[in-house]
Amino acid sequence: MKIYTKTGDKGQTSLLGGTRVSKSHDRLHAYGTIDELNSYIGLLADLEVNMKRKDLLHGIQNILFSLGSSLATEKESLKKQNIAESDITLLEKEIDSMEESLPPLKNFILPGGHTSVSFCHIARCVCRRAERHTIALRENIEVDDLIIQYLNRLSDYLFVLGRMMGKELDAEEIIWKGK
Repeated sequence: MKIYTKTGDKGQTSLLGGTRVSKSHDRLHAYGTIDELNSYIGLLADLEVNMKRKDLLHGIQNILFSLGSSLATEKESLKKQNIAESDITLLEKEIDSMEESLPPLKNFILPGGHTSVSFCHIARCVCRRAERHTIALRENIEVDDLIIQYLNRLSDYLFVLGRMMGKELDAEEIIWKGK
């Protein structure tokens, strides 16, 4: 099987189900951004500081891949249940566990302090964008509420993970100083 098909050379692609749509369609913005996020999660999983979280991060990647396929599927009859409440609960438990060993936030913090932490904040921002695109898509088609909840909780997880990585890397949190 060749990687190229030449069927998209004129700016269209096929949804799972066969319908051809523009590559600028809302669906592609949503699942394309989830794909971008998945790549950043892969980067985070490859960082030495996250070796003990590698399995969790790979699990997140698998869920994101499934969410993207759900958003790329036009016919409800072809869609599979890609996410469960337990996936969201797992993220919440991980957030709570990390927060137990982090100092309470008293100020806004700026992304940075260490390259690895910055990558985590980039992933968080891409996750928020994926959430916004998915919400925009929901204005035109039915989207499972759990997908949006998962993306929302994942961005929270990535924020706290960035703080945790900073602590483990002995990186200073950069406090925002408004004017």
